[in-house]
Amino acid sequence: MRQEPCTRSTAARTLLTAATVALLAAGCTARTGPDDDGRGPGPRTAQGTHDTRDAGGGGDTGGTGDRGDQGGKGGKGDTGEAGNRAVSPLAVKIDNVPAARPQTGLDAADVVYVEPVEGGLSRLMAVYATRLPESVGPVRSARESDLDLLAQFHRPTLAFSGAQRKLLPLIGKAPVRAEQPGGAAGAYVRDSARPAPHNLYARPGKLLPTAPGKAALTTGFRFGAAPADGRAQSSHTVRYPAARFTFTWSPSRDKWLVTMDGDPAVTSDGKRLTPSTVVVQYVKVRESSFHDSRGNHTPYVETVGTGRAEVLRDGRTHAAAWRREAATRGTAFTAADGSPLRFADGQVWVVFAEAT
Repeated sequence: MRQEPCTRSTAARTLLTAATVALLAAGCTARTGPDDDGRGPGPRTAQGTHDTRDAGGGGDTGGTGDRGDQGGKGGKGDTGEAGNRAVSPLAVKIDNVPAARPQTGLDAADVVYVEPVEGGLSRLMAVYATRLPESVGPVRSARESDLDLLAQFHRPTLAFSGAQRKLLPLIGKAPVRAEQPGGAAGAYVRDSARPAPHNLYARPGKLLPTAPGKAALTTGFRFGAAPADGRAQSSHTVRYPAARFTFTWSPSRDKWLVTMDGDPAVTSDGKRLTPSTVVVQYVKVRESSFHDSRGNHTPYVETVGTGRAEVLRDGRTHAAAWRREAATRGTAFTAADGSPLRFADGQVWVVFAEAT
């Protein structure tokens, strides 16, 4: 595909400084439209062609330190169970309205978080550590509760396409390596064959030098043999006001088949999305102080605290309790007897559902 240089100038910047905040505020947040959420899709492209446009710039590389596989506090110089220095994963905010599907690169993620957003819709955050796909997207904007969710990792790289302007200073102060279009050279492209704002894609290989490996997944998740209890369940549906997810067990694949709004969820190259474990985590959802361009308040998902969950694996569902003691910690899931509830090896989807 033919690539054209982005017209936005590239400026070197250091994270967590006033310069970062200024750059972010001047980034891809200026344009809004009837098909956008007011958080900056970046420049629109002409439709009907099949080339892409480079939307990149320059940036730095990650840091050091490790939290270990149970989501410890970490910090520079900490070591995980393998004794490695800290490594940082890549987190990408991914659009999930029907116009954004099929998405690209979701099948390569280690963890996919499903979050409620304005208008009863959903958005995804995909976390990459064991492998980096060639492309991920469509990339969209960040939310306030993303910062708490990302605090469990060591200075993760966050790929996103803007945010509500008052949120940008908080992102600038957060312990993340924020990467918007206009940062790392060649890291973003726009596919003019798809409608804006659902056409921005990240190139993970331009944001991280290599896949950091499992040590970067400081989620608190434990993996291993299935619990003895639980009940057989062939299908489970989670409903948002304007979105619906169904997970159907496939004995032939030993995985769950994802359906979104009644349609099979596939990647842009036709691969069915098939996590090994699905977690429905019931959380408190409140209004944040931020809102979109239409005045809809952004839901704030409280992922620190305690609550109940349902863990789907091996064609069965297991009642669980979840606990996350602080934003810098991972989330522990326990069975009814208090023992750790282990997940099946493979991709994990965590669907945040409102506790009632």
